[in-house]
Amino acid sequence: MVSQEQRRRQLAREKFLRQQQRRTEARRTSRIRNSVIASVLGVVLVGGGALYATGALERDDDKTDANAEVTPSAAPTSKAPDPCEKPADGKVEKQTWKKEPAMSIDRSATYTLKLDTTCGPIDVALKASAAPHTVNSFDFLANKGYFDHSKCHRLTTNGIYVLQCGDPTGTGTGGPGYTIPDENLKDEVLKENIYPAGTVAMANTGQKDSGGSQFFLVYQDSQLPPNYTPFGTVSDAGMKVLKKIAGAGENTGAGDGAPNATVVIDKATVTES
Repeated sequence: MVSQEQRRRQLAREKFLRQQQRRTEARRTSRIRNSVIASVLGVVLVGGGALYATGALERDDDKTDANAEVTPSAAPTSKAPDPCEKPADGKVEKQTWKKEPAMSIDRSATYTLKLDTTCGPIDVALKASAAPHTVNSFDFLANKGYFDHSKCHRLTTNGIYVLQCGDPTGTGTGGPGYTIPDENLKDEVLKENIYPAGTVAMANTGQKDSGGSQFFLVYQDSQLPPNYTPFGTVSDAGMKVLKKIAGAGENTGAGDGAPNATVVIDKATVTES
């Protein structure tokens, strides 16, 4: 027969085990959350490989490539159905240049970036007057076919909510060989360290003026430090495409990985109107 004292000790042990289990689970949840936020900021903040993000959007600070970024590699989990089409025929042309292209855009003109993706078209109104170096670089790269047939390599669904693109290697470490200055970091849309849904911004390495070609598209308001050049706004129709991509999830199950959707930029075009 169990004595009262033995029963008391047993209950105390069970309570202790429950507490330890809850603490372990809380630490695990915290680690996942913090790693997602840190890596995103590092993309998107770090990535810029991202982006791309610190927040979602920084890139890997590789001395050989100022546009590199870190993308976590984890064993893929079960995937949601792919909502996108097969990529168009063609292959990525991995081009690099030694210096930023000369300024050729009209800062007072209106420019639109169109991303014809396998998931649908995404139109972006560019901010030429506020971010001229960034828009000029995109105009140059798009005209060279730099983005064509490239994958959007990163999707974050926890902490920050962005799709990161712009790396022809699809690894999060690629770039055009040159960097561009940070711009428009005091944009009025960035209130209380929030990059609102629809914002398109540059990923970077976490260092000043380290943007290259990687960029991220925000599909849901995301809290990030104002370190990533906001240079465009996605159209309403484009937001529907982003939501579709986000709805398919990413391949790690941890909130930060390659998108389950086959997101390939078949063609990128910058037009002046």
